[in-house]
Amino acid sequence: MTDNRKTTEILKADNRGLQRAATILKRGGLVAVPTETVYGLAARADRAESVAAIYAAKSRPNFNPLIVHVENVKTACKYGVFNEQALCVSKEYWPGPLTLVLPLLAGANLAPEVTAGLPTVALRAPAHPVMRKLLAQTACPIAAPSANRSGFVSPTSAEHVLNTLEGRIDAVVDGGRCVAGLESTIIAVRQDGSLEQLRPGPIEVPDALTQRGNLTGGNIESPGQLASHYAPGKPVRLNAVEAQADEFLIGLGAISGDCSLSETGDLEVAANNLYDCLHQAAASQKPRVAVAPIPEEGIGQAINDRLRRAATPIV
Repeated sequence: MTDNRKTTEILKADNRGLQRAATILKRGGLVAVPTETVYGLAARADRAESVAAIYAAKSRPNFNPLIVHVENVKTACKYGVFNEQALCVSKEYWPGPLTLVLPLLAGANLAPEVTAGLPTVALRAPAHPVMRKLLAQTACPIAAPSANRSGFVSPTSAEHVLNTLEGRIDAVVDGGRCVAGLESTIIAVRQDGSLEQLRPGPIEVPDALTQRGNLTGGNIESPGQLASHYAPGKPVRLNAVEAQADEFLIGLGAISGDCSLSETGDLEVAANNLYDCLHQAAASQKPRVAVAPIPEEGIGQAINDRLRRAATPIV
């Protein structure tokens, strides 16, 4: 039997490492790259074979669209249709952890697989210096979903990436821990100017949001909407005040456990530690996972969104 595994290079986030990463990307390869949210599995968004390689490496369903990363609003306008509201929101929050779902621009030079056949495209201008340097060096749009096997826990470190993708991708740029620790907020900008939140995340736009969209599965309009996602491969019990004998407990505040999201109850810290704790739970010998209650406020809404999906069985 032929072994199709790759040798995954581990690159430093310095000039030499980024030049190597850019070379791999320009020739059509796959590189895991740190962003301010989670590590992304980067590939050229304008080449069908590169995008197909992302889906294959992640075992990602082909109906689940990808986020296209760009340098700025000017570049984004080559791929999506920006109305006045979209321009206002992007200028306010880019670069940063906000993804906009917009009508796909006719003639946009993107592989059809990026949008999964939808008439819309998900665009983001990341703030992380490593991803921004790669965008500048490659001079092409970069598709970059989370750098993990589909359905499993998202990566916030290079080690997390290698847990599920070593041998399946060309390289990973080790840029340390991600700052935000949760995937970007996703907002759809409708043609009438209204905004609809499709996925909660690090950025809140309370004054601009008019409604909350499809957060519980059903028709997929953007990444992060699958009902079962971010799973540690074990049953997950939420709102646990104490652990049962066979459970790995993820604590918060006064509820201590095998690991803690934040001993002081700080939700920003909890968001940053969420996936690391879930990775620890996945590696534990205990067959089940319990998670302390998370307040449904601020970024706690995004944490609970990820945990509800982690606790939903795959059907």
